Amino acid sequence: MALIVHILACAFGLGSWVAVNGLWVELPLIVNALPEAWELPSYLTVIIQLANLGPLLITLTHKLYPGRLKEHIVIYIILSIGVLSCILLACFWDRTTFVAGAPRSTAFFIITFFLSLVDCTSSVTFLPFMMQLPAKYITTYYIGEGLSGFIPGVVALAQGVGIAKCVNSSDATGNHTDGNLTWTLHTVYLPPNFSTEVFFILLAAMMCVSLAAFFALRRLPRTFELSNENLVPDSVASVGSGLDNWGAEKGGDVKSYRERTNQTGPLLVKHSVYQLIFIYFLVVWVNSATNGLLPSVQTYSCMPYGNLAYHLSAALASVANPVACTIAMYFQNKSLVFLGVLTAVGTGFGSYNMAMAAMSPCPLLRGSALGETIIVLSWLFFTGTLSYVKVMAGVIMRDRSHSALVWCGAATQMGSLVGSIIMFPLVNIYSLFKSGDFCSTECPL
Repeated sequence: MALIVHILACAFGLGSWVAVNGLWVELPLIVNALPEAWELPSYLTVIIQLANLGPLLITLTHKLYPGRLKEHIVIYIILSIGVLSCILLACFWDRTTFVAGAPRSTAFFIITFFLSLVDCTSSVTFLPFMMQLPAKYITTYYIGEGLSGFIPGVVALAQGVGIAKCVNSSDATGNHTDGNLTWTLHTVYLPPNFSTEVFFILLAAMMCVSLAAFFALRRLPRTFELSNENLVPDSVASVGSGLDNWGAEKGGDVKSYRERTNQTGPLLVKHSVYQLIFIYFLVVWVNSATNGLLPSVQTYSCMPYGNLAYHLSAALASVANPVACTIAMYFQNKSLVFLGVLTAVGTGFGSYNMAMAAMSPCPLLRGSALGETIIVLSWLFFTGTLSYVKVMAGVIMRDRSHSALVWCGAATQMGSLVGSIIMFPLVNIYSLFKSGDFCSTECPL
């Protein structure tokens, strides 16, 4: 029975962020079809932040009407919305309407908002439900949440998103019989191994798996004796709340949590005021960089090197996040000096990515295999290093107190929001970042 519960908990966690992660890894194909083009990621970051309205409403309901909110009903609703939204996205993702005289991807934006609402709300509903089970199943749930980023990344790699080639085309400048033709290079995008519609249907299927797993978990008999066999070591169970959404535990109870994890020692860990300020600064900065500043310009830093570079950067970065979180579960280093150095290293990679975006459409080493390799690795290490810092900051705050964990979640959202708000006008209003065609753009030597 314990093995079945582990499988169900993992499948349930799969539905937490699979939709939003799927959107990010599919962007290399989507940006070539929608009118917003390279500006699309900056819209996406703002939409995701607006979707935090869901967690806010859940939190306010808990505060104003304690005990009145039926979380299992909310979970059924949001997972059903997730399934329906993925299906609608498969049907209408490329439909546009004219707004202010220009075509806009209104259908894509509206459906994306609801998908983001589902994933953001899962942060404050899924974990409180899982805390009804022993701590070892909470850890398995977080493995499933990690797979919500890993699986879409692997599927995108198999899809071969948006790989392009350069072809010659001719335009007649006079009478066709004169033979006066102008030959130019332009980019032609090869079809992927399977379409965007199929990819979104796969996302819907994963949401269905999560919904079915939740239904099964709800139907488990409450009287059976849970096995003491741990498929995941108990020593890593306390890392759970550090995986990206450490503010999610705010609906839980510290006393009951300590009972579930058999913790008898003091929960509070002493830190000086300056150390706490440093930790919260790390949380704000890391989330601002990874959720707002850099994702908004990923197209500008990668697309000049070709769609393959963008495709690999997006897919491998999506895989790097859960891998880094898994490493953090087994190899913990809570030294603030180490985390500060690691943040500086990750910021260095992020600075290179931002610099290449600012130089778009003619970044360093454009048109060379070395340039493509460096930008892909830079995005991979940027995501991996700062994801590890996120986890460790969450673990430190969880060890300190429940209140510190709540403030850590608030700092996470504040950093993400600030990063998105800063980049949106820079990209879409002031047009500080320039796009170009991979094949036809001529850059100075």
